[in-house]
Amino acid sequence: MIYALTIFLQLTKFRISLFAALSAATGFILAHQGLSKEILPSVMGVFLLAGGACALNQYQEREFDRLMERTRRRPVPSGSLSSSAALKIALALLFTGAMILWFGTNWRALALGVSAVFLYNGIYTPLKRKNAFAVIPGGLIGAIPPVVGWVSEGSPLLRPPILVIAFLFFIWQVPHFWLLLLDSETDYEKAGFPTLTRIFPPVQLRRITFIWIFGTAVTCMLTPLFGIVESKAVHGGLLVAAFWLVRKAFGLLKARNADSSLQLTFKAINSYILWVMVLVVLKSL
Repeated sequence: MIYALTIFLQLTKFRISLFAALSAATGFILAHQGLSKEILPSVMGVFLLAGGACALNQYQEREFDRLMERTRRRPVPSGSLSSSAALKIALALLFTGAMILWFGTNWRALALGVSAVFLYNGIYTPLKRKNAFAVIPGGLIGAIPPVVGWVSEGSPLLRPPILVIAFLFFIWQVPHFWLLLLDSETDYEKAGFPTLTRIFPPVQLRRITFIWIFGTAVTCMLTPLFGIVESKAVHGGLLVAAFWLVRKAFGLLKARNADSSLQLTFKAINSYILWVMVLVVLKSL
């Protein structure tokens, strides 16, 4: 039972799926200024769609995953799960997630959820095998879950608070991926993926990544201007978090201990976005 659960969590990339669900919860709480039982369909729907999309991605990339040290122990390339079983699980999760959004929320939330799956599995996954800059349009995928939560109970789509939150998630996702790429560039090249390290020297790519991280911090500091929170304490928390992230990212600009700085900055940028989510919903609970 535990072994089967482990395989399932690996196949659905549980942490990524959970993060998508939490970002949907953030959008819902911001829209409704509080928690209610109506949050459950949007959060569960997004979680299952994200898990299904991740499982489908592993089915699509099973041959490439076998070539990479970072991914060869995943359920399908390792032989723990057949590719047909992975596909069936993926489709079942996608169908269930879509039905929960359809019956538990509204057509706009469903359309956004399905569009995220299409962008991830239909566009980003094949595109990243052809173009090293695929992560930039791929960043749109991460911007969608909070919007699903926002519209799930009828809140208007084109409103400044949710648009700036969506942009924050988009701009955060690009350096998040590039840090992973820099740390695993040999793996990606071994599998035949086009990488930015073939276009830019690693030093230059670290500088570009730092600029995107700085842009993420600036975007976060500007969120109070869009009416998301009015608490001075939360404003101060966002400011401190932004300065902390930039300080951590300064290690990317140093040639010494480059590998360790990549890993530390990757952990920092993930911790940062979680802390930001906590802060922006804090006064709504």
